[in-house]
Amino acid sequence: MALRLVQVNFKARDDSALGRFWAEALGWGVSSEGPGVTNVEPVGFDWPDPTAVCVDVVTVPDPETVKYRAHLDLATTSAAHQAELVARLKELGATPADVGQGDVPWTVLADPEGNVFCVLEPRPIYQDTGPIAAVVVDCADPRAMARFWDEAMDWTLHEVSDDHARLRSAKGVGPYLEFIRTAGEKTVWTRVHLDLLPYRGDDKAAEVARLQTLGATLADVGQGDVPWVVLADPEGNEFCVLGRA
Repeated sequence: MALRLVQVNFKARDDSALGRFWAEALGWGVSSEGPGVTNVEPVGFDWPDPTAVCVDVVTVPDPETVKYRAHLDLATTSAAHQAELVARLKELGATPADVGQGDVPWTVLADPEGNVFCVLEPRPIYQDTGPIAAVVVDCADPRAMARFWDEAMDWTLHEVSDDHARLRSAKGVGPYLEFIRTAGEKTVWTRVHLDLLPYRGDDKAAEVARLQTLGATLADVGQGDVPWVVLADPEGNEFCVLGRA
């Protein structure tokens, strides 16, 4: 049994508007599985596929009450591409953000609803990831998070240290999932969490039970009666286990 990371979920005041921003930002298309939900994925994409981690934007009554510790890092291929992408994102409605990063080679922006993300300088490791270089989660203990998520998913652990851990799909494609040590309480505003999916033929309830043996706990974020299960990892970050594809 195993799970795979298939999408990041944004809580939003306006799923359609925020979905359009991220579609333009990533060069992807939009669709909708129902009212209040905008799906952002590569054009012609056959979900789920490890070549991309998609973006699901969901309208909720009061997204201001929800704070998570995940954000997106966007990849660039050259200094010119980075500058061009930052300029285009600002035209789309992104704004500069100061999270105490100081003088760094990447650019920190906030999307139109205030979710912080980064446009990275070109780095060889991210040259084949697609527009999303990494889904990044701030944490207190990257080694502990790596142990949990390496067991939780069928992704491959590529690197782990006291300050950083990095996983990627076992097929060696798509973005990375990274855990970065962050001192103190999280202050960056973000409403992004991870969505995992069982493989066809695997049982969702069995997967949820397995995650609990690894240290996950059931979480109530007001979801009510829904077909997915909300859990929290050992550091309290909520994530969802979806129904089968």
